[in-house]
Amino acid sequence: MFFSPHLIFAQKLPLMGNKIRRADALREMETREKSKGKASHFSLQFYLKNGELVSFPRAVVRGLKADMKSNRLRGIQPVDSEGNPIGHIHAVCIDNLREFNGKQVVI
Repeated sequence: MFFSPHLIFAQKLPLMGNKIRRADALREMETREKSKGKASHFSLQFYLKNGELVSFPRAVVRGLKADMKSNRLRGIQPVDSEGNPIGHIHAVCIDNLREFNGKQVVI
């Protein structure tokens, strides 16, 4: 019988079909539509500090007055189906992301 360590390694890898890496999710959040320069829409679920799960079926990235990179935050604003803002901008910690566009966020 032939033994290959590559086959064992391949069997242990999880399927990434319904998962997305956090870095890829952040990259997709920050991309803009090429034609008009508007922010692209996405769906997002994240946890608040108290553990409450918040879900935005459609949202866009907006700027914050804080240093987002060093504080590990992103400004997220929910929008309606036409792209009009609903409510205020939420400061979301990137460590609290749960789901992006229907895919589970993993580190």
